[in-house]
Amino acid sequence: MTAKILILNGHPDPVRKGLCHALADAYGAGAAEGGHEVRRLDVATLAFGFVHSQSEFEHGEALPDIVTAQEAIKWASHVVVIFPLWLGDVPAVLKAFLEHTLRPGFAYAYRPSGFPEMFLMGRSARIVVTMGMPAFVYRWYFRAHGLKNLKRNILRFVGFSPVRDTVLGSVGTRSKPQIARWFDDMKALGRRAA
Repeated sequence: MTAKILILNGHPDPVRKGLCHALADAYGAGAAEGGHEVRRLDVATLAFGFVHSQSEFEHGEALPDIVTAQEAIKWASHVVVIFPLWLGDVPAVLKAFLEHTLRPGFAYAYRPSGFPEMFLMGRSARIVVTMGMPAFVYRWYFRAHGLKNLKRNILRFVGFSPVRDTVLGSVGTRSKPQIARWFDDMKALGRRAA
């Protein structure tokens, strides 16, 4: 069964093509090999700023690049979010992007009960996060708070399920063969749309 895959590269550098860009390339190549339809957005190349008020968040007009991103999210059956861990969380530009795209009215609606009406159900997600610290330290000592926030409080909140993750740690000390294995793993995930 073929999937419609949207790859969101959340690295904040629009110029330098580092590990996150290469992981997105590898996932996309694997997905294409698997016969899936693939679209990609490099968040740092899109035109938007920060949301500055609750009123803007709830009622602000979406900018053209955000409308394009929302259309791609609606189109997708599986979304892959790739980013480097910065200060224990997603980079600010990725968080701002999510605040713009996953607004009330598009991603969910408020209900009097307090639980949202989720508009993005029927879609799965994969989060790929890179970091300098060992992955087990992030998961067990720091309890992966930034990852859990993205997974539970953002993606699941608007209906994504299941939401799986891949944590790639100690990126600055990995050998070329180890990094090549990560690319192979990304291609395999892409082929399976997982």
